[in-house]
Amino acid sequence: MHVHGWIIYNGSLPGNKFVDFAEWLQEAALNRKTSAAIYKNSELSIMTGQTDLELINKQNFPDYVLFTDKDIYLARQLEMMGIPVFNSSSAIETSDDKIATYLALIKKKLPIPKTIIHPKIFENGLTDHSIISTAIQQLGFPMVVKEAFGSFGEQVYLIHNEEELIRKVKKLKDKPFVFQEFISSSCGRDIRLHVVGSKVAAGMKRTSSTDFRANVTSGGNMEAYEASNEEKALAIQAAEAIGADFAGVDLLFGPDESPIICEVNSNAHIRNMYDCTNINVADHIIDYILHKIG
Repeated sequence: MHVHGWIIYNGSLPGNKFVDFAEWLQEAALNRKTSAAIYKNSELSIMTGQTDLELINKQNFPDYVLFTDKDIYLARQLEMMGIPVFNSSSAIETSDDKIATYLALIKKKLPIPKTIIHPKIFENGLTDHSIISTAIQQLGFPMVVKEAFGSFGEQVYLIHNEEELIRKVKKLKDKPFVFQEFISSSCGRDIRLHVVGSKVAAGMKRTSSTDFRANVTSGGNMEAYEASNEEKALAIQAAEAIGADFAGVDLLFGPDESPIICEVNSNAHIRNMYDCTNINVADHIIDYILHKIG
């Protein structure tokens, strides 16, 4: 039986890194004598009828969808039409929201930095200053403020004093965010492990001498990294906690070098990992999917 897949990315975003990810996955599928077509999310319009869903401009359903976008509504509609979607809409939704991710991790009793979720406020609402006082008392300075939604290390801020914290909270207004413990032992360094199924396919250590964040996009350096059994097990548990079939899991170095989960990215790009390790994670992802739907 010939297997045919769809690879979906968001065509509205500038730059080529998003289509680049899709093309790596497509090449891996073609190398396995299967076919995979790449679509922008805008090319797959779905009409909701009185009782059913209908693809407007594509008639032949694929055997699977590899969803590299965050268009959760489209992913959910494809699932409702009976198409296997990797990662699932629920995994993408949880991963996209860092607060939801932390709650999923804590539910499984996995280690994360001490975190205080800022209460929801509306656009014209005012922050109760007592929550700021509580955050300072519990977490101290420096402190990390992290928006629930953001990528590539952006929307993450290192705060050094109360005045700076008050300014940042006022600027964020009604955006969801957390106050978080700053893990000083991991300043400017972390680990990215790419989990596929129940194994770690590749790993790299990222370091920065100029930023508390180690993201390569923010100017960090990278080197191949062989994770310990403890680090591998934690990364796999983190991906499983959000229901992801594959994910990039970022680990921090705790005070005693024990791993602490920083983030879980269900749509982690793979070019940097390949450049660093010469391991093509796309091959592992396609092999996993073909086995899963087999």
